[in-house]
Amino acid sequence: MNQWQKVALGEVMRLDLAPHHVEPDTNYPNIGIYSFGRGTFAKPPIESATTSASTLYRVSAGQVIYSRLFAFEGAYATVPPEHDGAFVSNEFPTFTVIDEKASSAYIGWLFRSAVTWQALRQNTVGMGDRRQRIHPASVLALPISLPSLSVQHAIANRLDRVSDAIVARGRAATSRASEVEATLRAAFARIIANAPRVAMGEIAPLVRRPVEIDPDASYPELGVRSFGKGTFHKPALPGIEVGTKKLFTVGAGDLLFNIVFAWEGAVAVAADKDAGRVGSHRFLTCVPDPSRATSEFLRFWFLGEEGILALGQASPGGAGRNRTLGIKALEAIKVPVPSLDAQLWFDSLQFKARAAKAAQAEATTHLDQLLPAMLDEVFG
Repeated sequence: MNQWQKVALGEVMRLDLAPHHVEPDTNYPNIGIYSFGRGTFAKPPIESATTSASTLYRVSAGQVIYSRLFAFEGAYATVPPEHDGAFVSNEFPTFTVIDEKASSAYIGWLFRSAVTWQALRQNTVGMGDRRQRIHPASVLALPISLPSLSVQHAIANRLDRVSDAIVARGRAATSRASEVEATLRAAFARIIANAPRVAMGEIAPLVRRPVEIDPDASYPELGVRSFGKGTFHKPALPGIEVGTKKLFTVGAGDLLFNIVFAWEGAVAVAADKDAGRVGSHRFLTCVPDPSRATSEFLRFWFLGEEGILALGQASPGGAGRNRTLGIKALEAIKVPVPSLDAQLWFDSLQFKARAAKAAQAEATTHLDQLLPAMLDEVFG
């Protein structure tokens, strides 16, 4: 049976700093460290003409590095080959693993574990999260359970394989999502190529369902996210707090526009779960003629390049909240209206694409949870 020994990190790695005097007229490649054990990233070079530091520290591939300032939230990493030779300030201590005693890959995974961050966080100094710093001596004093070198290598190899598989799965998912979106756009372009254009006021007029406010009642509100990200539910608004504000009821299947952010894609279709919620005068509810158009088809057009351009032109004013979609301007926008059968066929494509995307997202979530669970099992 393999024996796990209790040792201090200082027995298997050492503080290893490579100071470098800052020379004039020189730029130094610089890196930062993501929180939550997510590795390093390239930063703009440090310019000797603008830095106040007289000394920088060169890092080497394979070293363990951390950020004193963000160590409390897991800003630990192993320096990858592409960042070999970069420079950091004294806020980023570096350590070299002693090969005869430990596997650098295993120690690297140790620092990606939340168990390790939490244990080290007990030894922070300073007040407030972002003022808490961990001294290198505290890192070296941390007790860990260490198996034999052969077991360390086996564990690190297994974690590497799982990590590589998760990354590959994520890239494949992104690629498939791009392919599905491209397929939808191509199909949509074919359908609307020779379709007649009809003003929104005719094909999907604004429908208002005013709410008579009862001070003793409450009114669950609905919101619309920008960039086509759908609806969301707001807390219920007590009737006594409504005041002079006008509220309107939302119905399932309504084509919704948030007039303040329509220019950046705040367009959605109300789902069954949204029915009965309310919105202020800033939320327009348009109802397509069911014999001629569908909300889902029109939503897709409005979130495309041509639709966003039309909404922008119908939303005069400056940036942000000063750009407001005008009701008359919306009603005047001419949208493509192919046959209803063509629209329904395209809506079925959208439904299949969303179902595939949801299944992929669920699978990705499970994979994202796998690695932390394995790290907890190994290092907890």
